[in-house]
Formats: sequence, C-alpha cells, structure tokens
Amino acid sequence: MTIYHFVGIKGSGMSALAQVLHDMNYQVQGSDFEKHFFTQEALEKSGIKILPFQKENIQPGMTVIAGNAYPDTHEEIEEAMKLGLPVVRYHRFLGDFMKKFTSIAVTGAHGKTSTTGLLAHVMRGAKPTSFLIGDGTGKGDEEAEYFVFEACEYRRHFLSYFPDYAIMTNIDFDHPDYFANIDDVFSAFQEMSWQVNKGIFACGDDEQLQKIQAKVPVVFYGFGEDNDFQARNVVKTTEGTTFDVFVRNTFYETFSIAAYGDHNVLNSLAVIALCHYEEIDAKIVQEQLLSFEGVKRRFSEKNVGSQIIIDDYAHHPTEIKATVEAARQKYPEKEVVAVFQPHTFTRTQAFLDDFAASLNLADKVYLCEIFGSARENHGKLTIDDLKAKIPDAEILSEEETVVLKNHEDSVIMFMGAGDIQKFQQAYENRL
Repeated sequence: MTIYHFVGIKGSGMSALAQVLHDMNYQVQGSDFEKHFFTQEALEKSGIKILPFQKENIQPGMTVIAGNAYPDTHEEIEEAMKLGLPVVRYHRFLGDFMKKFTSIAVTGAHGKTSTTGLLAHVMRGAKPTSFLIGDGTGKGDEEAEYFVFEACEYRRHFLSYFPDYAIMTNIDFDHPDYFANIDDVFSAFQEMSWQVNKGIFACGDDEQLQKIQAKVPVVFYGFGEDNDFQARNVVKTTEGTTFDVFVRNTFYETFSIAAYGDHNVLNSLAVIALCHYEEIDAKIVQEQLLSFEGVKRRFSEKNVGSQIIIDDYAHHPTEIKATVEAARQKYPEKEVVAVFQPHTFTRTQAFLDDFAASLNLADKVYLCEIFGSARENHGKLTIDDLKAKIPDAEILSEEETVVLKNHEDSVIMFMGAGDIQKFQQAYENRL
C-alpha cells in the first residue's frame, strides 16, 4: 500500500487533505519547515508524522503530493522524480480524488471557508460526508457519499476541478498580484462555471454573478426579490439571526443561526438551497444550522478580563466591513476596536482608500506593519500611507500592545491573513 507523502504538509489545504486521507485509512506522512504553524495541531492529534524537509524523507513506493508553494527544484520533489515516483500537485490530486463522490465546490472571493464549514456540518447531519476546508480542517469518512471542499480562485487553481455542484458566494477583485482587474476575476469564475456537472448555486445579489452562464441550472439565492431562494423578515438580535426562506416566492421554512451579519445569512441561504436541491429534510437543516460553531479564525471569540477578543481572517475591505457589522450586531453597547495587519503590499496599494473606509467603521483603529507575501518582500508603500487616511489611527508594535488595555469593556478585533496572531498573543501575555 502506497504511503502518501505531503511536501509542505502544514499548508492549510495540504493539512486538511492529509487528514481526509488519514481518516479514510490511507497511510499519510509529510514534511515542512520546523516553524510552528496552527494547522499542525490537528495533524499531531491524528498522529500524522511531520518531518523536517530533507530528501532522505523520500523512499521508493511513495506517492508524493506537492504543495503549490514549492517549485520542482525543491530537494524532496527532485528526489521523488529521480526515483521515478508519482509527483502530483495538490489541486490535481484533489481533482482526481473527488470523482469518487458527489462533490460540492465552494468558491467566491469572500465567505468560502465559513460556507464550506457550514455546508459540511449540515450535510453530515444527513449523509456520510467528507470535507476539506481552507482553515486547515479536513475529515474523511470511509462511507462518504458527499465531498464538500473549498475551491480557491487564486492563480485559477479551481480550474483543476470538475465538481458536481458549485456554490459561488461572490466575485470581487482580490489578489491584485495575480488578477489584472474585476473582469479578469470574472473570466476565471466563468471558466469554472463551464466545468460544473449538475448545478450552480450563486448569490443573485452579486452583480458579477448575475452574468454567469453555464450548461447546468444556475440557482440564485439572496435578499433580492428576483432570487430563487430569498431571505425575508430577517430578525437580528444579540443572540443571532432568524429569517424566513421563500423558494420562488413560496414560503418554505424559518431558519435561525447563532451568527451575525448579512454575510452569514447569505452563506446559510446557499447551504439551504443546495440541501433543498438534494432533498435533505428541512428539519435536519434547521437543527444543524443552529448547532454550527464556526470555523477557525472567522469571528473566533474569547473573553479576557472586561474585553471580548476576536480573531478574524478578514484581509479585504469587504471582509473588514462584514466583521465590524457582525461585532456591532452582537455587542451593540460596546466600543469596537480594530487591530489590522494588511496582507501583501500589492493588495494594500490596490485597496488603500477602501481599507481606510472599512476600518473607519470601527471606533478606534490600530495598524500593524504590512505583512509581505513570499512573492514580494517589500513595496514602495508603508503602513503610514494607510494611517494617514484614518483619523486617530495608531501604529501598534508587538512590544507595545499594552495600549489596548485602555479600552475597557470593549470588543478588540485582531484582523488579517499574515501573522496578526503574534500581536494578539503578545497582548494576551501582557494581561
């Protein structure tokens, strides 16, 4: 029996896939840098072996799954090729693997991870389901009928997939280091649409998604009256959100979620629409929606003293706005403090004014130095360029987080896709 060796096993997609294969009784191991990464905790819990990178890890009889971040010149990939072993890129492997199931791809510029997690949780209440989420979580089931997975548009990686269904949450201009403009992003989603085999569930409130064409039915969901699945009578409280769902203008059911903000209503609608299409009992959907506890780094909360600390992956102006709105719904009486670390110079440059506008929705803003990606080490831009556009914003260093203590009885949101967690950790250690 082959051993699946993952080159870069701590990558969020890679670690999730390793967990899926492990749960399905395949032999799995992998290698990575020795630096601690949050995804390794789940791997260690499963007893999956993690080795430091070295060519000696590669042995005859293995199948090597290579992370997208590692070139063919990586010592382990070179060794595998020398030994004549199969070397498969992560997204190619996933594309082949999903053919064994009814596969559901969840894609979009924002909301992919939350929607994938929610869909997997709801489906598992009804049928055996394996899933792979972009927060590094994966679960395999030997009896699985369904495979729910997050499909990323970056570098058009999702074009390796030919799923049965696709949920498309929105189309927005992100990844300016790769996409030229919104039309370029749309073209990628349009190409993906032709590859879906049974049906697409698209947010009809998104003007880009309204233009999508496909050779399978496109079911629209949203708040607007033209949608096939529409949320009406939305009631927002500090406990969560309740809404009625109408299917083509006919009342279907009332659903409640322990989540906040319009974006979570839309994510839930996508899941409800797909489950309705697959004839999953509405009662199961209602129960599962209510018991969903969220995914990693998406509005993850903890109480520290008089403060609520929220960790969130928001790294685009649209996501920051949604996170601030969710905090306002849940904690209407509290001051909302944003601690934001921009992720990549290209993104910060492209959305400078939009970042300022969305951060200005918070009561107070602290900014951390820009986190450059592996593809760009520096830019002409500095964090001061963003600070200049936000009244009273302050720069926060890892050593000086104690200033956050001044905000008693407030909500402090640490947002970003880089290493913003080290600032949160430094602050918690201070306390």
